[in-house]
Amino acid sequence: MQSLPDNSEVIVARGQAKPGFMRAESTEAISPAENIKFSPTLDNSCKAKDFSSVYSKDLLPHPDGEKVTGSFLQELVSILLAYVGKTFDRSSKVLDFHHPHQLKEGLEGFSLELSDQPENLEQLLVDCRDTLKYGVKTGHPRFFNQLSSGLDVIGLAGEWLTAAANTNMFTFEISPVFILMEEIVLRKMQEKVGWVEGEGDGIFCPGGSISNLYSVLLARYIRFPEVKTRGMADLPKLVLFTSEHSHYSIKKAAAVLGIGTANVFVVKCDERGKMIPDQLESSIMRAKTAGCVPFYVNATAGTTVYGAFDPLLDVADVCAKHNLWMHVDAAWGGGLLMSKRHRGKLRGIERASSVTWNPHKMMGAPLQCAVLLVRKKGLLQECNQLKAEYLFQPDKQYDVSYDTGDKSIQCGRHVDVFKLWLMWKAKGSEGYGAQINRCLENAEYLFNSLCTRADFELVCKSKPEHSNVCFWYIPPSLAGMPPGLERDRRLHQVAPEIKAKMMEEGMVMISYQPLREKVNFFRCIFSNPVTRKEDVDFLLDEIARLGHGL
Repeated sequence: MQSLPDNSEVIVARGQAKPGFMRAESTEAISPAENIKFSPTLDNSCKAKDFSSVYSKDLLPHPDGEKVTGSFLQELVSILLAYVGKTFDRSSKVLDFHHPHQLKEGLEGFSLELSDQPENLEQLLVDCRDTLKYGVKTGHPRFFNQLSSGLDVIGLAGEWLTAAANTNMFTFEISPVFILMEEIVLRKMQEKVGWVEGEGDGIFCPGGSISNLYSVLLARYIRFPEVKTRGMADLPKLVLFTSEHSHYSIKKAAAVLGIGTANVFVVKCDERGKMIPDQLESSIMRAKTAGCVPFYVNATAGTTVYGAFDPLLDVADVCAKHNLWMHVDAAWGGGLLMSKRHRGKLRGIERASSVTWNPHKMMGAPLQCAVLLVRKKGLLQECNQLKAEYLFQPDKQYDVSYDTGDKSIQCGRHVDVFKLWLMWKAKGSEGYGAQINRCLENAEYLFNSLCTRADFELVCKSKPEHSNVCFWYIPPSLAGMPPGLERDRRLHQVAPEIKAKMMEEGMVMISYQPLREKVNFFRCIFSNPVTRKEDVDFLLDEIARLGHGL
């Protein structure tokens, strides 16, 4: 497909063929530096038609539903192609913001309400267009708001196929190919962590928070296996440890599992957000002196706000000394294992008992795609299996060790592996490494740009370890004000006011938050490989424009 200059209009032509579009012979990638114009091909036998008198009952498996089904689906594909094109178009908005009450009340024929009678397919297509129109283009090059961003076309194709297959991941008999794909992908990820062949297990989970919950569950079970049948009543007072910059899901796991948030010891970090190993050691000793039983330590590889990496080797030494389960929450930082340039930041992860890794973040897989890796093979099964006879019959005609459902705390489990498998095939490990490097290069460019501008101030003066860059915008009204409570009070209001204006205009999106004693600051995230330096420049100029009069 020919790439076009920036700011090109995104066009979707109903029924107009463009030779070669549906089956491109070239494998050359479209440059992320250019915007894209789409003119999708529609099969002549399925030309767009009026759907105002057509209903879902007229689609397959209706005996005469083949042509109308093809026409409907091609129309839907046209809508999606238009959206993909606009997502990559820098002149398009990241979002068309409306308040909740406006969306609930309905906009230009778009209604969220459900009706008693069926609606025609024309209305459903309008609803599909409007759903995308009023949503956020998280794949836009100027979407810096979340850890997960980007729109990978191969990943999108994987999601389409997954939805069409619509199967479940609990047994080989209903999901034979996906089960084997999961085994292969998990093994590859275990290799990236550094575990030897024959060691390691894992499972795809519905998000990193559930992966972290699994890790606490396993750590408790291996120490006190009787908890599975007898519960917590006969156990001593268990405590676990995590850093003050770690993800809140560790405390949530303690609450869900009956351990209690009060029994989560929060370990101090240095100014860069890294856990201090001596503080971990001191916390463990205090817990033991108080009669508690430590059993688990969570180390973070890529904190949510600063993007910091805990010193994993030092944490591993402390865990080995006290015989504690070491979990590494690499939900955000795990992607760096794909980069030869940056994987050293996770040195020591190979000593972990378990690892959380979210490919839907740094690796750009469509949400959701999250993995728990476990070093001890068979532990997931031992901890979670209940041998439900209607699913896990031992006398099936195939090797029932491939029935992975009993490793899970769920019953039904969504197929999250295929999109990642397909993307990995498309990029190769080397391509993934280059993608990761590009994102971190953007972060370094932003950091260096901020160092040269008097109207911005860095939260952390040292070069970022990951692709998180945190900073304040200093409007002219605060430029000469000395540090103190009044300056902090006024600076605390700057980021929210800029963000509100930014949301209304919709051309760029970035998050903000306070942290401990620090007032609201911006956090810029780079996980979209399409983003380039001009987008970083645009971000800073927009923030300065919107905040100049504050």
